[in-house]
Amino acid sequence: MTDKTNLFDLPRPALEAWFAERGEKPFRARQLMKWLYHERVSDFDLMTDISKTLRERLKQEAELVFPQIIVDKTASDGTRKWVFRYACGNSIESVYIPEDDRGTLCISSQAGCALACPFCSTAHAGFNRNLTTGEIVVQVWMAKELLGCERKGNPRLITNIVLMGMGEPLVNFNQVLPATEIFMDDFGFGLSKRRVTLSTSGIVPAIHKLREVTDLSLAVSLHAPTDELRNQIVPINERYGLAALLEACKAYVEHNRQHGGVTWEYVMLRDVNDQPEHARQLAHLLKDVPGKINLIPFNPFPGSKFECSSRNTMMKFQRYLSEQGFVVTIRKTRGEDIDAACGQLVGQVNDRSKRERKLRRVEESV
Repeated sequence: MTDKTNLFDLPRPALEAWFAERGEKPFRARQLMKWLYHERVSDFDLMTDISKTLRERLKQEAELVFPQIIVDKTASDGTRKWVFRYACGNSIESVYIPEDDRGTLCISSQAGCALACPFCSTAHAGFNRNLTTGEIVVQVWMAKELLGCERKGNPRLITNIVLMGMGEPLVNFNQVLPATEIFMDDFGFGLSKRRVTLSTSGIVPAIHKLREVTDLSLAVSLHAPTDELRNQIVPINERYGLAALLEACKAYVEHNRQHGGVTWEYVMLRDVNDQPEHARQLAHLLKDVPGKINLIPFNPFPGSKFECSSRNTMMKFQRYLSEQGFVVTIRKTRGEDIDAACGQLVGQVNDRSKRERKLRRVEESV
């Protein structure tokens, strides 16, 4: 354990305050952030427009904490996955997904997940703890470094960040929010609010709180059109039902009108939530909340009892919703051959929860 401040933990206002406590002007924060996030310089001695005296003080009182890279794999489709191990021994996964018009980085917010959705591999890994702001931010810093994003002629740019990796971001609200501030700060990673997406399973009070402090893009892991079914496959629904969730999402969209609405994520599970009746129920449920629907093919993992809906079933599901006026896409599975697809991220988690017992109860009810 060290008494030094991990500068990855501090968004610009906090970094300005940290410098002010040491008698320095606020512009020092902007100087340091430009070195750290624009130039990706992590050696204080190389930050040449900062005085030598201040650089020495930074070395004494501050640090930049990096994880160990224990896995670096590239899939046949160009998707790249990293497993990062933190000092506590837990490992998390981050995934880079290159496309023709964008490069999306999927990052984690927790070591494991406590929500016990039975179709998600992360849930079976258990839960250890929330990640710190610095542990969230450094995933992006490391990915940009490993991809060589700013090297001349390299087209692999990170244009979008999605908090859709391991964990439920809104359970870790106080660490996730400062991280998103760094993502969107012009002196940080400089992404627009439309290009930073937070995905939640539906922590309703936190959605209301989020609405008051930011307007980043919101995605909701819905996966079922009724409370009865959602209680079985998204257990947090037993605490925050669909009526409360839809109300919170509608309020979020109305407060942040510049966005195109909520992205509704819906994993397609054969004979569970993929029937014509479910499509009709989903259309009725979402008719009053602007957004789009993203149908996600289920990605299998060892021990899972679920199967993916057939391509024909997914196409029919999509066609019906499109006819009802919704924008509906079927997500292309990426990185499946390196277990980097949606729902397959597990890392290595020292489980502190009674995860398997809870999952057995959930799976028996489906």
